[in-house]
Amino acid sequence: MSKAASRTASTARRSVTRTSDSPLCRVLAALIALASPFQAFAQSMQADQELEDLIPDSAVQNPDGWALDTDAARTGAPPASVIEEVEADAPMPDLPGMTIPWPDGSDLPPIEPLSPDPDIDVAEQATDAAVNALPGQEEADAPANVRLADADVRRVGKQVELAFPVGAEAIADQGAITERFAGLSSLKSFDDDEDNLAQIVRRARTDRELLAEIMRVHGYYDAQIYQSLGGLGDAAEGDGSAPIDVEKVVVRYDIQPGPQYHFGKLAFGDLAASGPDYDLLRGAFELKTGDAINSDKVAAEREDLRTALGENGYAFAKVGDPDLLIDHERREGDLTLPVTPGGVYRFGRIVSSREKFLSSHHLQRIARFDPGERFKRSEVDDLRQAILATGLVSSVTVEARKTAEPADGQPGDVDIDVALTPAPVRTIAGLVGYSSGEGFRVEAQWEHRNFFPPEGMLRLRGVAGTQEQLAGVTFRRNNFLTRDLVLNADLYARNQKSDAYQARTLSLTAGIERQTTLLFQKPWVFSAGLEAVATSERDAAAILAGEPRKTYFVGALPMRAAYDGSDSLLDPTRGFRVGLRLSPELSVQDGVKSTYGKVQLDASYYQPFGESVVMAGRVRLGTITGTDIENIAPSRRFYAGGGGSVRGYGYQQIGPRDTLGEPSGGRALTEFSLEARVKTGLFGGAVSVVPFVDAGAVDTSTTPKFDDLKIGVGVGLRYQTNFGPIRIDVGTPLNPSKGDSRIGVYVALGQAF
Repeated sequence: MSKAASRTASTARRSVTRTSDSPLCRVLAALIALASPFQAFAQSMQADQELEDLIPDSAVQNPDGWALDTDAARTGAPPASVIEEVEADAPMPDLPGMTIPWPDGSDLPPIEPLSPDPDIDVAEQATDAAVNALPGQEEADAPANVRLADADVRRVGKQVELAFPVGAEAIADQGAITERFAGLSSLKSFDDDEDNLAQIVRRARTDRELLAEIMRVHGYYDAQIYQSLGGLGDAAEGDGSAPIDVEKVVVRYDIQPGPQYHFGKLAFGDLAASGPDYDLLRGAFELKTGDAINSDKVAAEREDLRTALGENGYAFAKVGDPDLLIDHERREGDLTLPVTPGGVYRFGRIVSSREKFLSSHHLQRIARFDPGERFKRSEVDDLRQAILATGLVSSVTVEARKTAEPADGQPGDVDIDVALTPAPVRTIAGLVGYSSGEGFRVEAQWEHRNFFPPEGMLRLRGVAGTQEQLAGVTFRRNNFLTRDLVLNADLYARNQKSDAYQARTLSLTAGIERQTTLLFQKPWVFSAGLEAVATSERDAAAILAGEPRKTYFVGALPMRAAYDGSDSLLDPTRGFRVGLRLSPELSVQDGVKSTYGKVQLDASYYQPFGESVVMAGRVRLGTITGTDIENIAPSRRFYAGGGGSVRGYGYQQIGPRDTLGEPSGGRALTEFSLEARVKTGLFGGAVSVVPFVDAGAVDTSTTPKFDDLKIGVGVGLRYQTNFGPIRIDVGTPLNPSKGDSRIGVYVALGQAF
């Protein structure tokens, strides 16, 4: 055997070994062998036994003879008459060795039609709109004369007009219709874009459908809206070659309202099951038969009915979606509102999910309801808001859980389950400030708002500044004994150094107060407490003379009451505030006891003028009566001047001065302020300019005098943030005293008052 034959035989053997053992594969192998040239003959003599059994040597040596020596060759083909016609859709017989099922055409999924290409669709719409918008083209459904001869035309944006009929056909709700259309109109939303005529007309068609829907909301189910274009210029006169200025194009809608439909029958499901409460609850839904249909009012009255159910003990009441059936023949709509009252319930227990964090007992103290009272949904919502106001939770869920069904005319019971997710309770905060009178001031504090559960806060604070250094610790328990009552205790040591005096003070105060918060801004607040002070001080004259400090021991009963009628704690724009402080005090210095009373009145008023200007005014009056000024520690006297007093003057630089020209404080205080807070529109309206004028005086007498008023004027900037405005004020004195600076700069957080 040649080398070529050997290589071929080797390849053939490998091929046979890899071939499947099925009969079909064997037949194919035989056909390949028959069709091979002489070299294949050489290899067949050395073939595997498996191939030898399938194709004997006689078939290789004489293929033609071997093929004729078969039953099929000897019998011959049957005549065509005996061959049955094969049905075209007859299933094929199973093939030996074939395990994969034939596909069944009936199982094929239906072919989904292709979605239209959006670009092509938009292009076709734009083309149609452009053609219809050409001068001389009219809406196919519009009669020859659709413009109202006498109409109340209202402009909406730059390119839209709504024409309402007048006289007997006038629409009472046209103001509300115009306002709603203006808020949803595509033409108005995009009136600043550079659109072509096709885009304008396409949006006009969309707005016409919107206007028709709004008319149906107000009960005009037969309204006709006719659309026309104005401002086409020369093209409107037939000059098709003249360009169209799209900025001058105005889309006008002439509205022919037709009759307004009214309510027919009103059905309220099972509301009658409420028994004696039916009249009260039905009265909450104020629409009645014969009223003009208004879908917005239906939604509002549905919410009022839901509220009335929740406020009158129906803890599990359900109010379904309204169904309005319009009868065009009667020109009425029958309204069905499915209501399931569900029975009356009363409050049971409050159950906290975290007893060690905020106990059920403490939550009951916060709640405005007691067990046994009739259920009110608003009080459940109030409890949720009050828990959030503690600042101790990031989320809270308050749900009513049924514990007893109503029976024998008695209400059922519901417990209130409160699920709490604690928020971070530790905070580190800092504050940096500067004024030309007080210098720099840096304050830092650390606090844990639930160090003594529940709601027992511990705060450590420190101050480092040009004129003040302080270290202190504060304890506060919110919602003490009852809702919104706060227990305070504060201990601090402070060193103060100013032109008026120097003082080293140790102070302990304790008291209770009713506190206002950002979530619950309360009109009335008050506080009362005890204060014990030990202070070593000397005034400006003693400082310059090198005299030793005097030690004062002061005991006081500070009290405060205030009313807040403003609209914001941090940035009020309307309303007023008034507060009164009263502090009876006992002072002991070198064995000499002195008693006196300190009174201070503060009032402020805020009045907006338009949307961008707020005028704000402030007055402060104070007096100390009962003893001579020498018996009052310098730190307890009145002073004026500075960023929170009279801007333009240095800190505590207004008032009586000693022989060396240094402030010595007084027993009477007078301050006035007036400023205009003007929004500029810069940075999204965050920046405001504030021109101001301040005036103030301090006198040694117990009653204020006005002949020695110091006046300061200036201008400030406010930058609004989500935690209040940042304030920068620059002021100058109009009638300065000797030694007063010509410019005062003040930086702080929040408005000046």
